Amino acid sequence: MTAESTVPSPGAQPRDHGLSPVSVLPPRTAGGFRFPLRRPPARPASPVPLLAADLCAALLGAAALDEAVRRPVLVGLLAAGAVLLRPRTIRRMTGILDELPVVCGRIAVVWLGLAAALAAWHPDRALSARVLLLGFALHAATAVAGRGLVHWRRRRALLRRPRAALVIGPAATAQRVAAAVLRHPDCGVRPVGVVAEHPEGPAGLPVLTTGEEVERALIQNGVRAVLTVHPAVRTEQGPLLRALAESGCVVWEVDADSPAYEMRDQLAGFSCRRLEMGSRRRGSIGKRILDIAVSGATLVLAGPLLLVCAAVLRITDGPGVVFRQERIGKDGRPFTLLKLRTHRPVDAHEAATRWSVAGEVEMSRFCRFLRQTSLDELLQLWNVLWGDMSLVGPRPERPYFVGQFSQSYPGYAARHRMRTGITGLAQVNGLRGDTSIEDRARFDNAYIDNWSLWQDVCILLRTAAALVRPTGS
Repeated sequence: MTAESTVPSPGAQPRDHGLSPVSVLPPRTAGGFRFPLRRPPARPASPVPLLAADLCAALLGAAALDEAVRRPVLVGLLAAGAVLLRPRTIRRMTGILDELPVVCGRIAVVWLGLAAALAAWHPDRALSARVLLLGFALHAATAVAGRGLVHWRRRRALLRRPRAALVIGPAATAQRVAAAVLRHPDCGVRPVGVVAEHPEGPAGLPVLTTGEEVERALIQNGVRAVLTVHPAVRTEQGPLLRALAESGCVVWEVDADSPAYEMRDQLAGFSCRRLEMGSRRRGSIGKRILDIAVSGATLVLAGPLLLVCAAVLRITDGPGVVFRQERIGKDGRPFTLLKLRTHRPVDAHEAATRWSVAGEVEMSRFCRFLRQTSLDELLQLWNVLWGDMSLVGPRPERPYFVGQFSQSYPGYAARHRMRTGITGLAQVNGLRGDTSIEDRARFDNAYIDNWSLWQDVCILLRTAAALVRPTGS
């Protein structure tokens, strides 16, 4: 289940973007950056106005019902259906024309469902075609007008008071993105500075190179948004981004070049996505409960097997049964990964930079057996219990390779949006060992973008089935 590979990956050639590694600022303290909290912190637009518009539209649409069938229960069902099936706003600057087909389609479903339920309950009071069409038209027109008014007011507010933003990344790329955003004030974002390691580059916004300068810009300009314009920023500047998010900033990842994966939002023509820095992802509690339940039960059941493997490994290969190695986890945080030792690196440099050793001739027969059956990975269940990892997620890599891959493969750094895992969508699709890093990044991002608890269960079942016919790592 491991995904240990090297640079470049034997499965694919890396892309050279001509960019130097991103290392913007050194940590200010041992604990990282610490910026003052501005109140109120930046929050996404409240759903209450759109919810109120949908509810009022449903109540006005109910006026089309005949007196004989206009009962509180039916009106309540109509309102509940309209609210539950209301479209969720995805884009930051949504207009009513963008969601018109979805609004009308869902309202049609609500009215058809109400008509079917009423016909089954009281056939003699079934809705006529005239009432059905009139109710749908009134409901849809009111919903479109109400939602359109809400979107118009939000756009006007953003144009009057755009959010001040910092752009983080290589100076040349950051200045280019900042200039494009400034040319489009309708985005509702106004860049006020660039955070980069080196101030060299094209003229433009002030370049901030120290933590003090960033803090001064936050306070003086009332910064409420952060734009990252390079894939390595998410991993290498995790402490900086987390500190900015904790101070009240909304963090966005902007694809300054070609999109590596689907991003639903747009900013001045650039694809972008909001990053959840340190906050709980929807469904994360259920995922954590699954992790604790499965890893705890598996450790109890597999405890005797682990002890036997450790004893045999100690007898056949000497002391040092547990292998510890630094890996990069969620939001770029390092942690210590645990495995049963199947190979002894020559020194620390080889341990940090050497590629997969599976199948090498110097590996003992028992160590090769542990690799082929993935039994050496069972100790990672402790990492899952401690919260460093999850059962399902992108496989963690060493810091050396994370830096290299983030530079060479689009979307690789974005894998760290979620807690890393013992197995994942890439692994159950055959991307283990010396396989394409670019393919792994694509599968990992697809898993994160479409995450569900049921998908985790399916991946675990597919992993269990794959262990019956092991091929090694």
